[in-house]
Amino acid sequence: QVQLVESGGGLAQAGGSLRLSCAASGTFLSINAMGWHRQAPGKQRELVASITSSGSTNIADSVKGRFTISRDNAKNTVNLQMNSLKPEDTAVYYCYGNIRRGLIGTRDYWGQGTQVTVSS
Repeated sequence: QVQLVESGGGLAQAGGSLRLSCAASGTFLSINAMGWHRQAPGKQRELVASITSSGSTNIADSVKGRFTISRDNAKNTVNLQMNSLKPEDTAVYYCYGNIRRGLIGTRDYWGQGTQVTVSS
């Protein structure tokens, strides 16, 4: 069993900051990558940022220069520092992990989501 639990969502004003965290727990061999997706009302879910166990990152163009992703491998935790927030950042943010539980391969796991709301 693998669980991903997010924290840190909430309300912010435009130009403000929030920090999201996600911790993986359960039984697994290793975590290949962790990251964040988001889904705004009426829109499809989109990638925000991801990071591999070696530190390689992938960040969406819409948040480059404003959001920073980091990872604590010892704690199986991924963080998303969100600065210069805009109203269009309002969405439910979902943590994911690409996790190896056995020898066959990896699977994607998802957190329950945390709401981020940015007012103008």
